[in-house]
Amino acid sequence: MPQQPSAALPAIDLRSDTVTRPTPAMLAAMTAAPVGDDVYGEDPTVARLEAETAARFGLAAGLFFPSGTMANQVAIKAHTEPMSEVICEQTAHVYLWEVGGIAFHSGASVALLPGARGRLTAAQVENAIRPDNLHYPVTRLVCLENTHNRGGGTCYELADLEAIAAVAKAHGLALHLDGARLFNALVATGQPAAAYGQLFDSISVCFSKGLGAPVGSVLLGSAAFIHKCQRIRKAFGGGMRQAGYLAAAGLYALENNVLRLADDHRRAAALAAALARQPYVAEVLAPETNLVIFRLADAAPAAGFLTFLETQGIRASGFGPQWVRFVTHLDVDDDGLARTVAALDGFRAN
Repeated sequence: MPQQPSAALPAIDLRSDTVTRPTPAMLAAMTAAPVGDDVYGEDPTVARLEAETAARFGLAAGLFFPSGTMANQVAIKAHTEPMSEVICEQTAHVYLWEVGGIAFHSGASVALLPGARGRLTAAQVENAIRPDNLHYPVTRLVCLENTHNRGGGTCYELADLEAIAAVAKAHGLALHLDGARLFNALVATGQPAAAYGQLFDSISVCFSKGLGAPVGSVLLGSAAFIHKCQRIRKAFGGGMRQAGYLAAAGLYALENNVLRLADDHRRAAALAAALARQPYVAEVLAPETNLVIFRLADAAPAAGFLTFLETQGIRASGFGPQWVRFVTHLDVDDDGLARTVAALDGFRAN
């Protein structure tokens, strides 16, 4: 067994990329931000973040939110009405991890489709559209997720998104993208951000994951759509006052932390390779970005494996029976990667 780590060594937290903390440079940008009352529309830093994010994706306007969940749920409510239906993949974050918000906030039904590691096809979407029948809810919205969390950080091919967008347009459906880790997808694939603005009616982008900001997401869309969402955000309690201190972190992330996501992807690939050679690992989902999901053999109970990692100063997340998730991010450097690989090599199943 490997030696116990020194108490002086920093913890390695691979549970999620949400655990990142602002760097000194980000904190400096936050404290120096000019601010105003954003509910009055007077915070210049919030306005700049909204405008610059929208411009990257070729959309007209943006709206700052305290969380990606709120951004997604406000978008869904704006696109739907009670007795309508949302099409999404069965493990989509908007369905699985947002506390039943589609039913609670929007009074809408959900059509769940089985995707290939979270990714849907245009044919699946078209086949799920309800016929005009008074017994059925009315299909109004398609929600996609890129990268897909439960799929292991998988990315859509642009051609597949274009095909789904064509189906949505042909049937008069709105198309929303949960882009919590969209910048990971853009860095991994080289796809242009502006192409997304041409395909989607709304996009939520999170700054508090791999981009390293402490708080915040921006919802993007047309000027009319964002105006509608402002009212809904207020009803949700999402209006913030001097929010520019938080928006400044998003601006810093946008300007400094996007291209470095490639380092997280490289480290995720190295972790996957280290896991693949372990006799106690039954399966590793090939990582496309910064998420590594793997299944332990039955002889290596997940609870014991996670406890062992804790003794080595490493934290990870259980992701279902015998499944574990590692997430790389800017607080895990190459030294942290090496320590994690050494711990994996040292683990012995009972």
